[in-house]
Order: sequence, then structure tokens, then C-alpha cells
Amino acid sequence: MKLYSPAKLNLFFRVLKKRDDGFHEIASLMQAISLCDTLQFDLADADSLTCTDPQIPTDENNFIHKARNLFRKKTGFDVPLAIHVEKRIPAEGGLGGGSGNIATTLYAMNQLSDLGLLETKLAEWAAEISSDAPFFFSSGTAYTTGRGEIVELLDPLPTKNLYLAKSSGLGLSTPLVYNHCRPNVNLDDPMHLLKERKWGINDLEFPAFSLRPDLKKLKQNLLALGFHSVAMTGSGTAFFCFGTVGSPSLPDVQFWKSSYISRKRAQWYEI
Repeated sequence: MKLYSPAKLNLFFRVLKKRDDGFHEIASLMQAISLCDTLQFDLADADSLTCTDPQIPTDENNFIHKARNLFRKKTGFDVPLAIHVEKRIPAEGGLGGGSGNIATTLYAMNQLSDLGLLETKLAEWAAEISSDAPFFFSSGTAYTTGRGEIVELLDPLPTKNLYLAKSSGLGLSTPLVYNHCRPNVNLDDPMHLLKERKWGINDLEFPAFSLRPDLKKLKQNLLALGFHSVAMTGSGTAFFCFGTVGSPSLPDVQFWKSSYISRKRAQWYEI
């Protein structure tokens, strides 16, 4: 079985408060996009995990390993699987590549085991590993709250072409960015951003820029190319860029042309 594992954007991202459990309360509009890893699942004599990117660890800390082990713990399905990842989503970009891998692995194992578990149950399990992972069981567009695991399904947004940009030398860990974030304790209901379609607000930009001032410079350089809107997604360090720019180019910056995607009921993502 071969499945696409998409990246996501946070079209807006508000940090509301620090919770008693150590997480942050957030509100975000999330959107799946056509930048995808590809995961190949094969029945095998023994478990294995391989990846085209040698920089990605394939040990027990990999999210795919964790998802496979979690599914087995919950269901008892113990058939060995060989999993191969064709990696395209950059790490430490705020694009949710690892979280998408979790959801894709749980979906694949549900299909391979013929257990027929409801996706709401798979999303609940996914939240045990990653706050972003339950989103991928939506249709591809959702309003997320809590620590990100509460997913309100939305109708697909109009097709939107965009560019993603990430400097090859810039990376930040999510916990580090959150540790430097001041929540918006007096923030109005963030639902107005959804109703008014105000994209591009991200409360994690300020702490990310304070940790890496070169990120702020990169945003300025992207706007100078002619994009009318540029915003960081998630905890960074990738940016999504809207506007008509033929072939964007900056030194040491990689660009990906992408678009919104959605999935049909009882199917996985296709591009």
C-alpha cells in the first residue's frame, strides 16, 4: 500500500494561554497542501523503516515507529511491516510532516488489518503522539483548538496556489519557540479571523524571530520578491507566500510550489 502523507499550513495561529498540563491553548485554521511525503507499507517477515533522507532518524524515536507500536498496543495487530518513506517535507519547518506520517501510518494499518476502526478513534489515538496529527483525519480543512487536537471540520477552501519557502540553514524546535511565546490572554474570539478570512497571523512569529533574527530578514526578502502576503506556518521555520511571482529565487532558500488539497470521505489524500 502506497499513501501520500501531506504537509499542513496554519493559515492563522493564535496562542491563547498556557495550560496546567504544560501545553498551550491554541486556535488555528489548518489546511492540507500538496507537498507530501510518500509512505510505502508492505507485509514482511520483520519490521523495518527506511527513508530517502539520511538526516531523518529511523529508530524508535521516529513518529512512524511510535504510530505503528501504538496501533499494535491498541488492537493486537502484530503482522510485521516494512515501511519506506520518500521524504519531501522538510524537517523543522512547521509543516507537520511527522504528524502527517503518524496519521497516515494509523490509516494504513487500519486498512491492512481489516479492523474497520472509525477514523474518530484513529484521530484520538494520534493525539497521544502529536497534537497536530488528528487534523489529518479531517477533509483537509479544519479549525483546531485545545492544544490542536480538537478538530472542527470545515468545507474545503477555494483552490489556492502558493509557494513555500525555507532557508536550508534555519531550523527551530517547537518546544523552544513555545517557551519564548507570550500568550494573548486578552485576545478576542479568534473565530472572527475565520469568518473574515484573515490569513497570515501567527503568534509564534515573534518568539521565532527573537530566537532567529534571520527569519525576520527572510520574511522581508520574500515580500521584496513581490509576494503580497508572507507568513510563517506553525512554529516555523517555513513560510507560505501568496502572490504572483514567476520563479522566486533567493540565496540558500528552497522554494516549493504547492496548493490546497482535500480528501473524500473514506479515502486518503491524493494529489
